Amino acid sequence: MFKKIIFAFSFLLVISISAQKKNDAQAVTEAVEKLRLAMVSGEKSALESLILPELTYGHSGGHIDDAEEFVDKLVNKKSDFVTIEITNQNVQIVGNTAIVRHHLYATTADLGKAPGDVSLDIVLVWVKMKKDWKLLARQAVKAEKKK
Repeated sequence: MFKKIIFAFSFLLVISISAQKKNDAQAVTEAVEKLRLAMVSGEKSALESLILPELTYGHSGGHIDDAEEFVDKLVNKKSDFVTIEITNQNVQIVGNTAIVRHHLYATTADLGKAPGDVSLDIVLVWVKMKKDWKLLARQAVKAEKKK
């Protein structure tokens, strides 16, 4: 009888953990979408609500922005995303950390310049703070050309 109770409890625990990871993965996916929309809109409050003050935001050219610089560039259109499309997204949850990889294709108009096209592979690191997921780190690399 005792073994059956332990087995049942263990089974429920595994199901609960699995369900939580699925819920967290969905919440992270939603946070990534909110970030995409905020980067296109350049809305300061939306951007700030999604990031940690310790943010490190790496560009494909090697420059790294802190949280303040990241927000400032988007709000003041130094970095102006007209469109952002995300494909091939993968979310991995490890404790209270999420690693997100995806491909980003964007149309830009930085400082009012003629539209440009950007094709990048991105890794994002999100941290769960209470019930919300906040961006801690982002790194972009130029996408490999298809052969």
